[in-house]
Amino acid sequence: MSEPRLFNRQFVILGAILIQLSLGAIYAWSVFTPALKELGWTKLETQIVFSIGLASFAIAMVFAGRAMVRYGPQKMAAAGGLTLGFGYLIAGLLGGQDFWAVAIGIGFIGGVGIGMAYVVPIAVGMRWYPDKKGMITGLAVAGFGFGAMGWIKLAGTWGNLIENLGLANTFMLYGAAFTVMILIGSTWMKLPPKGWQPEGYLPPTEKAGAGGENFSVTEMLRTPQFYLIFITFTASAGAGLMSIGLMKLYPMEALQASGYSLLESSAIAGTAMAVFFSLANGLGRIVWGMLSDRFGRKRSVIVMTASQALFLFGFTYMAGEAWLLYIGAALIGFNFGGNFALFPTLTADIFGADRVGQNYPVVFLAYGAGGIIMPILGGALGDIGNFPLAFSIVAGACLVGTGAAALILTPDHEEATHHASMHGFAHQMHLDELTDVIEHIRHPKA
Repeated sequence: MSEPRLFNRQFVILGAILIQLSLGAIYAWSVFTPALKELGWTKLETQIVFSIGLASFAIAMVFAGRAMVRYGPQKMAAAGGLTLGFGYLIAGLLGGQDFWAVAIGIGFIGGVGIGMAYVVPIAVGMRWYPDKKGMITGLAVAGFGFGAMGWIKLAGTWGNLIENLGLANTFMLYGAAFTVMILIGSTWMKLPPKGWQPEGYLPPTEKAGAGGENFSVTEMLRTPQFYLIFITFTASAGAGLMSIGLMKLYPMEALQASGYSLLESSAIAGTAMAVFFSLANGLGRIVWGMLSDRFGRKRSVIVMTASQALFLFGFTYMAGEAWLLYIGAALIGFNFGGNFALFPTLTADIFGADRVGQNYPVVFLAYGAGGIIMPILGGALGDIGNFPLAFSIVAGACLVGTGAAALILTPDHEEATHHASMHGFAHQMHLDELTDVIEHIRHPKA
């Protein structure tokens, strides 16, 4: 079937970027934390709001993936934009300073809005570009990373919105901007006609490799591959999320300990997050997506998580010097961005591209788990003056994730249609000898 004349699939990319630029607001949270600390907030409280947002984001995605099938991607994206904007509006109208108002408005309601819209451009993009899943996913989510830079700089050094308008008005202005941008982007979130394929594309069912069979959510949960992916994603995403939450607080502390003034350390740390981390975060989504198309998802995930562990360990020695801080922030940001190109496409390859809209939100709960555990851990250790220990712990978690990724193999769809069992898990891991041992234990010969 040829490409529809009335719709150019390149508009999907434009719409996806507009949506994701707005959703990247969650990564701009660090620009507000210094002002909130001046109002008496603790480091832990700033990280709790961030973690609430991440958890709400991840949980809402599960329901959004299913709702998208019923209501369609355009309505789902638009609803997410309205919800996100409403959350920021509520926080602003209630003064922008009260912990519970901000936690509920920006953390919970805003997080739900992000989760409602986030999966839409990923699922739609893969359907229009099945031949370049890594590249299109990377492009679709690149705006999420680049958006953080813009929102941080507008609130800070570019627009001085926090200083000129105050927190409350900045929250309300951002809420309005997010809503308008997402509503515009949602107009291009259309699925291709059933059976449509790009010219010259050979579907996975007609060639060697994974991705040909579509697993339901229940079937996916019966495979060990899901849990290995979940462990890897939790470690890798959680480490990056903690880094985002602390990318200004920790370097400011380390830079001042190295002799920089408070003003200098604030400017340097702000640049590290708003420019180096954010740009690399967006770029990493595109580059890792393209690399995975060439070298494979599993290999790319292993390299990404292993190198991230090294960068996180090294960051504890880099945060106190400006140029080293910039390099460290860029490296961590680049790998962090790769998560959001690699894990959706890995999910599509292993459990089926047609079900990625329903399956990936469940996988994405790992992002929420990492976002709850690791930022709060970092904030708690920061309150007792031990940021380096926090970075060392999450680096170790990335090494665990690397090991889990190395064990990921193609699952057996037929086995996944049966109830979960140790026998089935062993078979899915291609551990035939262990399967025989389990069978002998269950049914010993006389």
